[in-house]
Amino acid sequence: MSLVLENITVTVPDGRETLTVLDRVSLRVRPKELVALTGPSGSGKSTLLAVAGLLLRPTEGRVSIGGTDASALADRDRTRLRGTGIGIVYQSANLLPSLTAREQVEVVAHVNGRLGRGTRARAEELLVRVGLESRIDARPSGLSGGERQRVALARALMMEPAVLLADEPTASLDPSRGAEVMRLLREEGRRIGAATLLVTHDPDETANADREVRLERTPTTVA
Repeated sequence: MSLVLENITVTVPDGRETLTVLDRVSLRVRPKELVALTGPSGSGKSTLLAVAGLLLRPTEGRVSIGGTDASALADRDRTRLRGTGIGIVYQSANLLPSLTAREQVEVVAHVNGRLGRGTRARAEELLVRVGLESRIDARPSGLSGGERQRVALARALMMEPAVLLADEPTASLDPSRGAEVMRLLREEGRRIGAATLLVTHDPDETANADREVRLERTPTTVA
């Protein structure tokens, strides 16, 4: 199922003026496709990712997640769709310090009301898939940066989302660990049929994407 963004416009107050962050941006990411979103700082990449992740309502435009028009949904329904239909990997893994790797992944099912007898096995299966079979019971303090990002990826995959979003997930990693996280992101996104949108400044990551979309426009202000 696809991610569809149509005519997305985002404006924010800026003193007595209005700042236009995104101006009628449209994008479609197909199932199993990895699209690299690039552009200079301030071009609106992270804002567009927040719109795609239903974390921000655009001023104008439509967002469709896996065939569901999210633009018309009430906040409660948007939250439910975000929890089950979207997986997000951030630049920082944002792991809970007191939880083991397995518990970090299990908590996604708990938050979304999907906790069941198969949750533990599902979490462990995902951690094995991202190469952490020997680190399942480790806490964040005992994990390397690359291992923490792989836990974050497993967590994002827990609900088998239709859409997978990644905001510079390798920016804080060395090249070899970053390449491994990118390989897993690409392979796992294709395995579950997710439409994957990646914000990146890395030319190697862009080269390994199926397609690049570049935001060139600089935000403007109007009185």
